[in-house]
Amino acid sequence: MSIADLRKDYSRASLSELEVAADPVDQFAIWFDEATKAQIPEPNAMSVATVGPDGRPSSRIVLIKQFDQHGFTWFTNYDSRKGKEAEACPYVALLFHWVELERQVRIEGKIERVTKEESDAYFSSRPLASQLGAIASRQSQVVADRSTLEQQYETTKQQHGDHPVRPAHWGGYRVIPDRIEFWQGRPSRMHDRVLYIRTDSGEWQRQRLQP
Repeated sequence: MSIADLRKDYSRASLSELEVAADPVDQFAIWFDEATKAQIPEPNAMSVATVGPDGRPSSRIVLIKQFDQHGFTWFTNYDSRKGKEAEACPYVALLFHWVELERQVRIEGKIERVTKEESDAYFSSRPLASQLGAIASRQSQVVADRSTLEQQYETTKQQHGDHPVRPAHWGGYRVIPDRIEFWQGRPSRMHDRVLYIRTDSGEWQRQRLQP
């Protein structure tokens, strides 16, 4: 079978712009809860797309750590490629894809750093090995080989012991959304798409998009 012949007809559920929550974060919470209860592997995994100063986009998978009315939060190395691109162009796109539920959620908005207190609190909650890894790794920089990377980790472990302190180059980002789209797969590629757009007054408007 060729790649062009790979296809699936979606029929698990439907989505109406008349029945979704008035606030997209509330609707996201409903879907996220359903994805968690469905025991989907890593329902908190999302793609983060950034744009570099040269206009070239890049994306990667990270794990969301919090979401609320203030935005969608995850943590990373500020000196990584995504960190540098986010600082240069503070608009990003997030994507959740829950294959088993035949659903996608697309989120677009402006990115900002969370407070130092928020970053400190989350860093201290991580397993010790993950804390040391965040300090040891010069994320996105070239490394000669695996052994060099492992040596950096061992050196960090010796220097910081059992009580490492969050480095200044590591912390959280929050995306403040202005567009959130919910996509539900439907038969014959006639998918349901409901888009929320934040108005200048801060209110959310809902629209149905053609598939």
